[in-house]
Amino acid sequence: MTLRPPKPAVRAERVSLWRYLKLFRQDILSAQPAKLYRAWMAEFRTPFFRSYLVNQPELVKRVLKDSPKDFPKSGRISEGLRPLLGNSVFLTNGAEWERQRRIIDPAFEGGRLRDTFPAMLAAADKAVERLAAKTDRPVEIEEETSHVAADVIFRTLFSIPIEHQVATEVFSRFRDYQRSQPIVNLAAFVPLPRWMPRFFRRSTKRNAAEIRGLITRLTAERMAQIEAGTAPDDLATKIMSTKDPVTGEGFDTEEMVDQVAIFFLAGHETSASALAWTLYLLALFPDWQEQVAEEAEALSEWSFRSVAGLKVSRDVFREALRLYPPVPMMVREATCPHEFRGRDVEPGSQIVLSPWHLQRHERLWDNPDDFDPSRWKTENGKTCQRDAFIPFSAGPRVCTGAGFAMIEGPLLLSRILQTYRIDAVPGKEPVPVAHLTVRSENGIWLQLTRR
Repeated sequence: MTLRPPKPAVRAERVSLWRYLKLFRQDILSAQPAKLYRAWMAEFRTPFFRSYLVNQPELVKRVLKDSPKDFPKSGRISEGLRPLLGNSVFLTNGAEWERQRRIIDPAFEGGRLRDTFPAMLAAADKAVERLAAKTDRPVEIEEETSHVAADVIFRTLFSIPIEHQVATEVFSRFRDYQRSQPIVNLAAFVPLPRWMPRFFRRSTKRNAAEIRGLITRLTAERMAQIEAGTAPDDLATKIMSTKDPVTGEGFDTEEMVDQVAIFFLAGHETSASALAWTLYLLALFPDWQEQVAEEAEALSEWSFRSVAGLKVSRDVFREALRLYPPVPMMVREATCPHEFRGRDVEPGSQIVLSPWHLQRHERLWDNPDDFDPSRWKTENGKTCQRDAFIPFSAGPRVCTGAGFAMIEGPLLLSRILQTYRIDAVPGKEPVPVAHLTVRSENGIWLQLTRR
């Protein structure tokens, strides 16, 4: 019998709209019908709008690459994130989004990634050191990967380790925010007018306000350092010093706080999810684990150039992103008429792109539910990587930090496995659920043993 990574149970029966909404709020993944793993498109109707989930590669390409201005980010799903993210690049559209990307993108170009590598490596080494106290007993690894991912963000963005007082407090508050943040806000399903107040849990608003207050402190201090000529050469300095080549203006403090909030959310929450699932998969498949460890041990030095050559680790990490994409669904909104598979898509329709379903699609991938990092060298794997692999989205709105993540993930993975062997804990199989990212319902439990 083939060992397969865990996958959430899916419903086979039809349910009412209100039952679906209840299931959706509990967990996006298990609320969906099993047929979505084979369907090219599915239509979902509410009293207020129509939604289309598209899995056909040609339609995904049209939405993300060919006609992205016809399908901007939907404001419905993002409503729940506004208390924390404000007007960040993750939520904006049109000219405002274009201006923000012109300022942000230069900080994540190839040369700048090379400059951030020493900070990534320092965070990885610190994680290996912390894990020494966690060996030979069950460890909830998501907590550990969250810690190291947050450390990477603070070191590369503000040149401070996670042990810094403000960094520690932001990390703590963010964990509280994640637990209090509902998957969707009421506005995701009911078209509330602009003047009507949005209803958030009190704890959600409080944690968001406190996180933004802490980030404001860091941002104001950095602006003062930039003016005094004493700022370190890190991502925050680069972004805050960059002027929009069109308008000649940069971010003010409030705008920078918005951007730092999404850098922390995207760079910490998603990386933590991806790394935790990768470690669990390697605990299930020890042959691949040993290949990653041997590849890491064979390195003569830990440099940006040498880490770029970690081919096994990169394929393993990519396969984990395929099976457990940190962001399981993305929502766009049609702004002009289109036709999808013979159906008229009216303006205002919601277009759901689901990496979770697309990357496990039974009509696209060979053995879609299997963990097989070698697939990326096959013709099927190469075709699907181009047409059906979007963990970072695609097109103009591809994640700015995609290159950053593909250096960070294999680096952390290799450093950890060079030092520790990992095993799954019997009776603790994780159940994937979607919160802000794809996490395990009751944590991911592993046992680490020093090599």
